[in-house]
Amino acid sequence: MRIITGKYKGRRFDVPRGFKARPTTDFAKENLFNVLRAYIDFDETRALDLFGGTGSISLELLSRGCAPVVCVEKDRTHVGFLHNLFKSLGDPNLQLVQADALRYVERAKMEFDLVFADPPYQLPQLGELPERVLNSSCLCEGGLFVLEHGKNYDFSANPHFLEHREYGSVNFSFFRKGESAE
Repeated sequence: MRIITGKYKGRRFDVPRGFKARPTTDFAKENLFNVLRAYIDFDETRALDLFGGTGSISLELLSRGCAPVVCVEKDRTHVGFLHNLFKSLGDPNLQLVQADALRYVERAKMEFDLVFADPPYQLPQLGELPERVLNSSCLCEGGLFVLEHGKNYDFSANPHFLEHREYGSVNFSFFRKGESAE
């Protein structure tokens, strides 16, 4: 796994064998961040990465200037890996929270300008995620929600839906909270 650009550009991290989370491919990640540039100014963005997995998206957001970046992960093994990985960077703008992502969204005390979610594709509540995030207090008014998902989902009927991008087997749907979506 590598960081594509920003202050940590070129840094590589090894994901342990047998790790349950799948990192977003470099191809999909690079295209995702090219699209994000049209929506946000990274230097002025507070970011939340739900279902942190390997930490790839959190690290890329941090490297590009987002502060703070909060990474939420439930799996104990993943949290141990992420803790050591984040500690090696020593960046105070990167925070790790061990929690269930769906509960975190319901109880979040902090507002974010960008919420990114890459849940397991078999998550039963995946189809509900846009509404859960958009109706929560974790995403600020006018904030952007990006959901990575499999090809079997179509969120275009959601009133806050902005666009869908597909990169191989990776799909991203973009949503804007509030009046900016209209």
